[in-house]
Amino acid sequence: MLIPISTADDLRIAPYRVLKDRDLDRGAGRFIIEGVIALEQLIRAGRFAIDSVFLSEKRVEALAPLLAQLPHTPVYTAPQPVMDGLAGYHLHRGVLALARRNDDLTTQQLLASLPAGPLTLLVLVGLSNHDNVGGCFRNAAAFGASAVLLDETSCDPLYRKSIRVSSGAALTLPFAHGGDGASLLAALADAEIETWSLSPSGGENLTTLAPPPRLALVLGAEGPGLPADLMARSRRVSIAMAGAMDSLNVATAGAIALAHVFTRRDV
Repeated sequence: MLIPISTADDLRIAPYRVLKDRDLDRGAGRFIIEGVIALEQLIRAGRFAIDSVFLSEKRVEALAPLLAQLPHTPVYTAPQPVMDGLAGYHLHRGVLALARRNDDLTTQQLLASLPAGPLTLLVLVGLSNHDNVGGCFRNAAAFGASAVLLDETSCDPLYRKSIRVSSGAALTLPFAHGGDGASLLAALADAEIETWSLSPSGGENLTTLAPPPRLALVLGAEGPGLPADLMARSRRVSIAMAGAMDSLNVATAGAIALAHVFTRRDV
């Protein structure tokens, strides 16, 4: 259902105006995605209801097959300058959509929903950078993780930039967001899931370890890393590095650890 829009102050596209400052917050019950890949993942997963799509006129023809899957969803179209004026910057992708959040799962609910048998989880504590959170979700999906747990201080994986960096994985991979690091580790212990806390130094060498059947990899923010009390409650693991570098980007460290678990389980 194509609906032409001619001015940026049209009330029908008012929710997209938050791009000027920040995306919709978690309490608003909605979130915005940007880009064709994210839109494809949003539709394919069918996990979130889609309120509307907003496209640059030049993108409509190429996206016709994708839009055919949304016969009852309003698809607003506008000249590129109108989209840019609404956002306050050039939206070169020319593809936005507004979707509804589901009720947030608690950590316990998510863990209870996971199947029995081998699994890998990624746990993020204190990650306030949306690029890192998005990168962690993309890595988790690429290396077969079943879900992601985030503590309450980590940023929203449904923030537009997180979704884009995740290549849409934040729309498909189950996650729970809340509680502190200690409560997450306690819930994992109750579920009989072993935890490995990644640390730049002082831990066992990752490459020497065989992953247990049910494992959660715990990552902390760059700089401070994981608190000492959390690392004391799990197996401390480090990635060997050469030269003068003393740490890795958190998403990179997560990718290396996830790849190790993925390949060792596949042997």
